[in-house]
Amino acid sequence: MSTTPASSTSDPTRSSDIETLKGLIRDVQDFPSEGILFRDITPLLADARGLALAVGLMAAPYRDQTIDVVVGAESRGFIFGTAIAHELGVGFTPIRKPGKLPGDVVTQEYELEYGKDALQIHADAIKPGQRVLIVDDLVATGGTLVACRDLVRALGADIVGITVLIELVDLDGGALLAPDTLDSVLKY
Repeated sequence: MSTTPASSTSDPTRSSDIETLKGLIRDVQDFPSEGILFRDITPLLADARGLALAVGLMAAPYRDQTIDVVVGAESRGFIFGTAIAHELGVGFTPIRKPGKLPGDVVTQEYELEYGKDALQIHADAIKPGQRVLIVDDLVATGGTLVACRDLVRALGADIVGITVLIELVDLDGGALLAPDTLDSVLKY
């Protein structure tokens, strides 16, 4: 289920913020393969004001909620997740590709367009009953975020919400995240 972040899109300040962020995202045709329009966030990350604005808008719906820990998936989820954790005054836990975390891990496989992949989290990273915010840069087909959600639930935690910078609405990945709340700053 997609929700609108705390500020209304009819708010002139919010509309200006959205235009600022969209102006910092570069469209790259035919990347990584022909027919794909890639939304490149590296110019936004390089712009201090744009990065702060993106983090602030992604964190905004969760400022008045109790969050115990933020999780983010490798690799762009680390960028936004750690910044949002700092913004909310909580810790950050990484979700990584297999073989990147030492110690005991919990693994979740998920489907890709052509095959399977997996994500892992430390088995002791989140305690049962903790309130977790899941962060990533983008939701497209939803597979990565569904795997993150399943890992968090496997550890017995409660998901407060999922926040992303970009939602590619035509790919409908947000629908796979229902009934959890998805907040996306930019929709394409």
